[in-house]
Amino acid sequence: MAPSPLTPPRRRALTDLRAKSLPRDDPERLTTHLRTVHAAVAQIEARIAAAGIIATEPLFWVLVRAAALLHDAGKIAESFQRQLEPGAEPWGERHEVLSLAYVDLLAPAADWTAEERLLIATLVAGHHRPLHAASSLGGGKPALSRQYNERTRWDEAFGRRPGLDGGPQVPRGLHQELLAWLAGFLGTEPAPPRPGDPPLADRARLLLQEVLTTWREPVKAHRGLIAVLAQGALTLADHAGSAHVDLQTHMPLPLDYLARLPYTAHRHQQDAADTVGHLVLIAPTGSGKTEAGLAWAARQLATMTGLPRLVWTLPYRASLNAARHRFAGTLQPAAGQERPDIGLLHGALARTLLIEALEDDCCGPTKDDARKARARANAMRLFTQRLRVATPHQLLGAAIAGPTHSSVLLEQANSLFVLDELHAYDPETFGRLCAAMRLWEQLGSRIAVLSATLAPPLLDIVDESLHQPVTCHRAAPGTAPVRHQLVVDDLPLTHPDSIERLESWLGDGRSVLVVTNTVATAQDLFTALADHARQARPDDPHAALLLHSRFKNQDRDAIETRLLARHPERRPDEPGHRGGLVVATQAVEVSLQLDFDRGAVDNAPVEAVAQRAGRVNRRGLHPDGAVEFRVHRTEGHRPYDAGAVEAAWSALTTLVGEGVTTLSEQDIDRLLHLAYDTDWGHDWAQRARQARDGFTTEFLTFTDPFHDRTEHAKSLGERFDTVEVLLREDAQEYRQLAIGKKADPLLAAGLLIPLRYGQLKTYNATFDRALGVHLIDGDYDPVLGLRPPAEPETIL
Repeated sequence: MAPSPLTPPRRRALTDLRAKSLPRDDPERLTTHLRTVHAAVAQIEARIAAAGIIATEPLFWVLVRAAALLHDAGKIAESFQRQLEPGAEPWGERHEVLSLAYVDLLAPAADWTAEERLLIATLVAGHHRPLHAASSLGGGKPALSRQYNERTRWDEAFGRRPGLDGGPQVPRGLHQELLAWLAGFLGTEPAPPRPGDPPLADRARLLLQEVLTTWREPVKAHRGLIAVLAQGALTLADHAGSAHVDLQTHMPLPLDYLARLPYTAHRHQQDAADTVGHLVLIAPTGSGKTEAGLAWAARQLATMTGLPRLVWTLPYRASLNAARHRFAGTLQPAAGQERPDIGLLHGALARTLLIEALEDDCCGPTKDDARKARARANAMRLFTQRLRVATPHQLLGAAIAGPTHSSVLLEQANSLFVLDELHAYDPETFGRLCAAMRLWEQLGSRIAVLSATLAPPLLDIVDESLHQPVTCHRAAPGTAPVRHQLVVDDLPLTHPDSIERLESWLGDGRSVLVVTNTVATAQDLFTALADHARQARPDDPHAALLLHSRFKNQDRDAIETRLLARHPERRPDEPGHRGGLVVATQAVEVSLQLDFDRGAVDNAPVEAVAQRAGRVNRRGLHPDGAVEFRVHRTEGHRPYDAGAVEAAWSALTTLVGEGVTTLSEQDIDRLLHLAYDTDWGHDWAQRARQARDGFTTEFLTFTDPFHDRTEHAKSLGERFDTVEVLLREDAQEYRQLAIGKKADPLLAAGLLIPLRYGQLKTYNATFDRALGVHLIDGDYDPVLGLRPPAEPETIL
């Protein structure tokens, strides 16, 4: 039976106090939870240590540990303890506000300075809710300054219990018992009570007012960033302690990685491994760029403090699983594991889990308690591994900060960031990434940029964005043999003559890669060519494959698996033609180690054209020598900037007009020079710098570190023009996989489909707040993917 507020409470001892309503048979004790979160801080400190700006605050971790010990002390309140019982009414007050009274009581005994006391109080007060609303409308959950103000009746909130008995929220004996326990943990003794001491409610009120006043107006950027990082440390420790999950210490990347390669390292790989500090590596596709990046990271691990994390970023979500599987198959598992644990969680689900994990028991036990506990455990998958693959959008979500994302920001301290294929971004995204690099450097992290095609203006912007030296290495000329005979074709890929040529290649038994710029064109070309490819290889179940970004993640993973098995890199002794057709969009350009006999592609920015070529005769081992690679003029420019596509076509036709018929490394450098030495190229560089500086000012200064930044999440997604959506028909399955009893975040993420923000209306999208994703209407097929709402005319 639910306790009535009129029922006198039973007398509680310290060991009776609970922090959670779970597990039902023996809910976690408050002192156990405080000890666990305190211990979790030590794990986080071991990982991050005194890296970057944290080194400027020698007591950073001491103060975070103190906040961890005190953050939930306010759960001593009788009304909080009662609400943990089944069927109880919610208390309605914030336990972290009452916790401030214990910060105030212990400050003299712990000998904290006024500034140290204030930071501890700030962390305690802000570990669930923002202190201030961002605007008159607010953002997410109500800020503390809205709930507690001049209209608050503090004695009713925290002094006396509601009901006829009106007894104290915190009985004197129990209060003294908890205070002594906390003081003992801090290695001190509490001051004895004196006549005239303010009650706990007044102590909480006065300290909250001090905290709110301090952070109401903008502060210096250094102070704000330190405070946000400390908040991140506390919320991460609370996540880990609540989920009872330890941070992994094993790094799958061995320190002697380069020596373990089954071949003699290339010069550029050795150069990368010898570099200490930031790196830019420019090397052709198929020359071991990934291995060079890993060798660089292994070198840094031996020269950095703590237990650095390695974050490998790729431009497309479609590339993440391929990279994860590649690392899991080649790196070193921990003792007792069959495969190394490589972190991966897609952005939309990650944000949902972080928000769910932040929920606490201040609303009393509900049917959702188990769901919240699972969310906490699953959210820890964002943090526990030391090697993770991600997109930049996921990383830059840390700019939201606040209780939800400050832990993501903290985890970017003392880390290694490998930005693979940095050339693939538009100028605004590139600029924001450069702003993030500058912040990562401030957090004591190191950055490596890997690319087959990095134009000089891009290299200049990376170099000027970082304060520490950037070492640039290029693969030696001739590292990759001449692999392609370049043909520039004025006819579009969809022209009947172009299709007839593709059919001829397939009929001759050649494996053919066709890359288009849009999903709709890829779907139509695949429909036109697939039967021809299957007729040429009747016994091959994977004779025709389609890959683009608009598949469910789980379907795209399966397609990638079939692709890699069907079209792997050619072996030196492999004779003849392979047959088979793959039609793809830019999703095929990154991380997939594929190899084809012939290639025909839409004209695109120079970097994209070069990446597409890198999937044709990848290592130059084809028995025919250099093979035909055909670039077709396009009738439109989407999804690229029109200037980029025009500059690329002008560069390609200029190169061919100069008598060049190959596409060597030197030829690609020439194309980049021609494309970027144009009005478009100069404008590109200016837009990138403006985006970098604007993003820094708007998102990465943290001068208002404890204001609600919820609205930034939507703004950030729109800036990146990216969102993950769910078919309405999959909503129930997603709910079970994301937050059900057998929740598995990776399986849930498998149902999501990447879209651009601008396409949401096209698919009648509505946002489901409970699931944290947009639901869409759409015609979906596991072979063709998500079709455009209005069926276009076929190309035939």
